[in-house]
Amino acid sequence: MQHKLSIVIPVYNEVGTLEEVLRQVQAVDIGIEKEIVLVDDCSTDGARELLREIESSSDSPIRAFYHDVNYGKGAALRTGFQHVEGDITLIQDADLEYNPQDYPELIQPILDGVADAVYGSRFQTGRGHALLSSYAANRFLTAFSNLCTGFKLTDMETCYKAIKSSILLDIPLRSDRFGFEPEITAKLAKRKCRICEVPVTYRGRDYHEGKKVSWKDGIAAMYHIIRFRFKD
Repeated sequence: MQHKLSIVIPVYNEVGTLEEVLRQVQAVDIGIEKEIVLVDDCSTDGARELLREIESSSDSPIRAFYHDVNYGKGAALRTGFQHVEGDITLIQDADLEYNPQDYPELIQPILDGVADAVYGSRFQTGRGHALLSSYAANRFLTAFSNLCTGFKLTDMETCYKAIKSSILLDIPLRSDRFGFEPEITAKLAKRKCRICEVPVTYRGRDYHEGKKVSWKDGIAAMYHIIRFRFKD
């Protein structure tokens, strides 16, 4: 069977890192065909215009889609998922916190037929370069998610999630912002999907560097964990 990886990249005000992220994603050798799908969520820093320039170049391997309103990461991902053509979908942020060189390890359990989804854990081998406040919040939310789902994850909030596209596209997703992470985890649990984790490289940014998740998103995540596991 010929496999293909769809890499979905939501973009919001990442003009300073967008070109380098795309360079790294294009450069990594994963042994199978890959496609790159980007969704600009109404950037105002020039990223939107830069993406149009990149897309219009004659040799561009990407497809890009554009929101006219800033809806949030979850909404951008939903738009991207509608256009994937691969049998595996992987989520990549545009901010250089994660390293595309980890792709082979992320997709291998799915290729081997032992997992339906693979999470790239930043914390399997310790805190690494994550900010202490973010690390503590993520560990708490992951523990709460595990309590509700029965999973034994170390990093539910990780960006790096590789999922069989057939499963992903069958799941109705509703979260517009960062509620996507607990939502997809809860709904994978409902479907009794097999999830495994692999360690990934991570360089956490702080708020001065443009990090967009706040304490309000942490509180919302707890609500989403309960809502999507037991209600929706």
